[in-house]
Amino acid sequence: MFEHRVLRKIFGFRRDEVTGEWRKLHSEELNDLVTSPSIFRVLKSRTIRGAGHVARMGQRYVAYRISMRKPQGKVPLGRSRSRWEENIKINLQELGCGDMDWIELAQDWNRWRALVNTVMNLPVPLNAGNFCSR
Repeated sequence: MFEHRVLRKIFGFRRDEVTGEWRKLHSEELNDLVTSPSIFRVLKSRTIRGAGHVARMGQRYVAYRISMRKPQGKVPLGRSRSRWEENIKINLQELGCGDMDWIELAQDWNRWRALVNTVMNLPVPLNAGNFCSR
C-alpha cells in the first residue's frame, strides 16, 4: 500500500531485539506509530470541505462558475472528461447521500461540517450518517 511505503520511508528501519539486525517495520507497527487517519480519508474530507465552500459562494464568484462548468473541446479517446462536480457526487454516493442535491446540502453549514467530520473519522468503506437525512 502506498501509504505504508511512505510511512516506512518516514520512520525508517528498526533493530530487531532478538537478532540485532535491522529490518523494515511491519504494518501493525506502522499503525501503532501513526495515530492520524488514513491519507485517503483526509483527502476525501478536504475535497468535500472545499466543495462546500465553493457551493456556498454562489454564481457571482469565478471559482463557482469554473468549478461547475462543463468541459469544452474534443473528447479524448477512452473515457469522457469528468467534471469536478461529478467527483463530488461520487464521493457523496459512497456516503449514501448521492440522491441529494449536494449544493443545497452544503448551504446548511452544520450538516455539511458533520459530513466532513464523518468522512474523516469513519473507516473505509464509508457509511451514511444523520447528515444525509432531509
